[in-house]
Amino acid sequence: MTVKRQLQRLDVMGMLVMLIFVALVSRLSYLQIAQGKHFEDLANGNRIRLIPIQAPRGIFYDRNGVQLVTNRPGFTVDFMLPSGQPEPQVLEKLSQILGMKKEEILAKLEQRKGSFDPVRIKANVGPEIVAKIEERRNELPGVIIEIQPVRTYNNKTFAAHLFGYVSEINDTELEKRKSDGYKAGDIIGKFGLERVFDKELRGIDGGGQTEVNVSGRPVQVLGKKDPIPGQNLVLTIDYRIQKAAEMAIDETLKYLQTQTEFRNAHAASVVALNPKTGEVLAMVSRPAFDPNLFAGGISEKDWKLINENPFNPMDNKAISGEYPPGSVFKIVTGTAALELKKVTPEEKILDTGRHWLIDKSNAHGEALGWINFNEAFAKSDNVYFYEMGNRLGIDNLEKYARMFGLGAFTGINLLGESDGLVANRRYKEKVYGEQWYLSETFDAAIGQGFNLVTPLQQAQLIAQIASGGLRYRPYLVKQITGPDGKVVKDYAPEQVGKVDISPANLELIRNGLRDVALPGGTAGYLFADFPVQIAGKTGTAENSHGADHGWFVAYAPYEDPTIAVAVIVEQGGYGGSSAGVITKKVLEAAFNLNQDTTNAPKVFKSNKVAI
Repeated sequence: MTVKRQLQRLDVMGMLVMLIFVALVSRLSYLQIAQGKHFEDLANGNRIRLIPIQAPRGIFYDRNGVQLVTNRPGFTVDFMLPSGQPEPQVLEKLSQILGMKKEEILAKLEQRKGSFDPVRIKANVGPEIVAKIEERRNELPGVIIEIQPVRTYNNKTFAAHLFGYVSEINDTELEKRKSDGYKAGDIIGKFGLERVFDKELRGIDGGGQTEVNVSGRPVQVLGKKDPIPGQNLVLTIDYRIQKAAEMAIDETLKYLQTQTEFRNAHAASVVALNPKTGEVLAMVSRPAFDPNLFAGGISEKDWKLINENPFNPMDNKAISGEYPPGSVFKIVTGTAALELKKVTPEEKILDTGRHWLIDKSNAHGEALGWINFNEAFAKSDNVYFYEMGNRLGIDNLEKYARMFGLGAFTGINLLGESDGLVANRRYKEKVYGEQWYLSETFDAAIGQGFNLVTPLQQAQLIAQIASGGLRYRPYLVKQITGPDGKVVKDYAPEQVGKVDISPANLELIRNGLRDVALPGGTAGYLFADFPVQIAGKTGTAENSHGADHGWFVAYAPYEDPTIAVAVIVEQGGYGGSSAGVITKKVLEAAFNLNQDTTNAPKVFKSNKVAI
């Protein structure tokens, strides 16, 4: 009996051993076959790291091949730790070296939690930071320095509102763009052309397989894939005209602030177009900002200076600023009056300094006596155009304003454009619940009251007179080219409207604009001896928050226009003495007059530029 029990126990133990053996073999098989790839990846993750190599963004060129926005090698600080988390003492030291809060560093690491890839902590650091990290390398396990391309705006604030800036993608942007291949740590366009053409400019990142030791330090490179640079933008702007416009604005604002009563003249804008195509030759907004400040993450100090500036440096006033058009609107009123036969060119109207129906006057109550259309236009007489408004009525003024494209987006390929406002009955009834009054028609006829325009709309307005009534969509990019210089896409002029004006009446408007810039006209003192004949119009826009805004619009040459310009100086007073001065400098640059070419930029003619 005892022997039998012993045999039974041996059988049970044998069965148990067999079950344990089967279980171990099954588990081993599962781990090696089913989960082998998973554990291999984990092992490689501890040994091999994929270090991304950021693709250089595409270059910006002006229309003549001048490089405007490029890239340079820069240093970035990354974390590459097996655990993904730094030791407290490492975090403290790195925080001090980089001048970053510990919470900010931890937030970046948390965003990439579970990833074996390096986590970018700070981009575009200076050589002094690199030196500090190298000196304390043994105290900073997992911290590595990489060389990555850094976006460089060659002339700092030059065309900042056109170019925009780049910075690291944030959580909100990442959530929206993850499906398009964007990932944490990517540098993306945030504003201006950098944002609009981000997909074309960003290129395709490369990467390297690097073996690391237990401290996360690179040991050897196992493989490498070169990045593919982004596509280039060949812009419509002309460096010389853009530069002249910016210098003229800065000089004029400084003069007004220091030498005149217009101390608050801190903001201005210039737009120059080719009236035959819609190409933007220059676009300036002041005050401006330096896009380079954003490339590696803007400091709190720099952001505070920009954000607390009451004149809003981040606003592109050329497309978003809305102002009363002032006497420039008399182009619309005059066109409507002639086309609808409310006046003949020869008819003379008595200007006694005030209108006989409503007590509205000329500036300073000046009386010009009996004047016809051309004289009224050249001298920008208010009483004459009050009477045109009286004869036309607000509905006809609205009709022709919209025919010129006012009160609507121009369609330029930039974000943040405003559409302005055309004075009309419906607007007043909707917003104020009141009926329309004749006095408001008078205001509208000279570009005051409810009328609002952007500088780009004003440039488009004068460009239509220069082009024979044709309106083109403004555009900023002529071509997109690949890294090899081959043209990927061409942009052509696009007509989007036409003003219904007869050749005879168009000629009358042009004659009036020409006489503005001749002796006796409101800008004759500026342009009477100008070697290129121009047509122009001064304007002064009332401002309830301070001094009047100064306008000037012009095109040249008079017979065959190649450039149309609109300038506004906020709180700059009369248009001729503020905006007119800037316009003259812009036109001098456009026609190579009085230009110093000593420090002219190099024009790049390599086969990688297609103009």
